[in-house]
Amino acid sequence: MTADSTPALVKQADADTDGPAPAAPSAARGPRARNTKAYLTYVAGKIVGAAVSLFAVLVTSFFLFRLIPSDPVKQMTGGRRVSAEQLESLRHQFGLDQPMWQQFTDYVGDALTGDFGTSFQYHAPVIDKITEALPATLLLTGTAYVLYSALGIWLGTRTAWRNGSKSDRFHTALALTLYSVPSFWLGLLLIIVFSVGVGPIPGMFPTGGLESGNETGFAYVLDVAHHMVLPVITLVAVGYAQTLLVMRSSLLDEMGSDYLTTARAKGLRDDTVRRRHAVPNAMLPTFTLMFVNLGHVVAGQILVETVFSWPGLGGLFYQGLSVPDLPLVQALFFVFATAVILANTLADLLYPLLDPRVGR
Repeated sequence: MTADSTPALVKQADADTDGPAPAAPSAARGPRARNTKAYLTYVAGKIVGAAVSLFAVLVTSFFLFRLIPSDPVKQMTGGRRVSAEQLESLRHQFGLDQPMWQQFTDYVGDALTGDFGTSFQYHAPVIDKITEALPATLLLTGTAYVLYSALGIWLGTRTAWRNGSKSDRFHTALALTLYSVPSFWLGLLLIIVFSVGVGPIPGMFPTGGLESGNETGFAYVLDVAHHMVLPVITLVAVGYAQTLLVMRSSLLDEMGSDYLTTARAKGLRDDTVRRRHAVPNAMLPTFTLMFVNLGHVVAGQILVETVFSWPGLGGLFYQGLSVPDLPLVQALFFVFATAVILANTLADLLYPLLDPRVGR
């Protein structure tokens, strides 16, 4: 037997000269495939989390409003003298004489099919009352959402870019003040000043409602717009303040970044650096806030709608609590929470498209 006397270092050198050995085929297809798999796992986790949250809300909505110390049947009679037999008949009609566990199972089973029962006070399907009130809520809160989102982002960008200026101090102080003011208190103040009138300021706007009831055509559109002025101002004042503060804080965090210094060193104008580089990165927290507020568009603003007697979901919820109208408030609570959960989930699913670091 002849031993191989070639030194090991010579063999290694020959192997290096010949080039690396071909890599074995791999099942992975590079970073794109790994990122896609990670993103799908991320999406699946968010969807499962949303489903669990929705079921938890469904359970909570049943038990929460049964803690209210009030008898719905007696409230429905309006204080009139009613015999015990009549009260028992009403309880049997609405299923309130059944054991709690049976009421719960019936509620969950019906809710999963879209049946939220019959309203105690309106004697109509709950889903019909929600459908009737939803357009008014979307009109009011949707209009306010568009206005305060655009205004908050624009002013938040300008104040942060001019940090320390008089304009920055004024807008930041105003935003902090409005953000701290309860929306219903601000609405009442606007009604007193601009609906009732104070001193030289005459009453210019209606105290509440959606319409006057005697207009048609284009005059009806103007009438609805006239009724919307004060509630929209109330919602915009609070919403824009929150958006401005978040946008300003996010942009201030980005202003000291190295990539902005590099962009300026390349000779880019300051306006271009802000618009193309700083703002898109600072928009990420504001993007999340906008989707959270988008869920509140459907949920409405209960106190604001109540103050202005707006015939939307918020006012309907307040009326349901006064009884309490259990099927109505349970369904509305579930709708409100579902809108917020779905909006947050949608934001989570879109966030990795804006920031590739998320979902890896």
